[in-house]
Amino acid sequence: MTERLLAYLDLISRWNRVYNLTAVRDPAEMLVQHLLDSVAVVQPLREALAAQRGDAAQRVLDVGSGAGLPGVVIAILRPELTVVCVDAVAKKARFIRQVATELGLRRLQAEHTRIEELKAPGFGVVTSRAFASLLDFVTLTRQHVAPGGVWMAMKGKLPDDEMAALPPGVTVAGTQPLLVPGLEAQRCLVWMKPVSESAA
Repeated sequence: MTERLLAYLDLISRWNRVYNLTAVRDPAEMLVQHLLDSVAVVQPLREALAAQRGDAAQRVLDVGSGAGLPGVVIAILRPELTVVCVDAVAKKARFIRQVATELGLRRLQAEHTRIEELKAPGFGVVTSRAFASLLDFVTLTRQHVAPGGVWMAMKGKLPDDEMAALPPGVTVAGTQPLLVPGLEAQRCLVWMKPVSESAA
């Protein structure tokens, strides 16, 4: 697993010389801000999926995936899951497909499309990292959350204003601080679910 994670980091560094995949250029900063930041969500994700039933509990959607964060990291550490990374920028989707090929991640997929145009079965977890406000995130992806599924938004500081602005029909199921080794900035997860599901 560690070898694959470091190979992924190396691919980001190499592609970044030609394509602007990420603004972070320093490999040490990439390790902390990208790799370890994404690794921190894998255990909470595992617990969320373990509470679900059916095919959707094996499916994760990463929205606005960019260079594949956190989707590729999830695919490396949880290879039994189907992980679909969506990005509106073609070169980023192409990069993720290349990563899947080079690292042998058979259940990792990349879709070059806008999220509102994606056609796919429902997902147990729909996640994003710095994609949009919580309001935009849940509004654009609601059709992709399977019955019993949840949203997992990666954020910095706890976004109280964004949580207060969530639309009717969506509730905050919980928040969770994340400890990222080597990172002094705050990180947290905001878990959300459709109200009809939370009431069940």
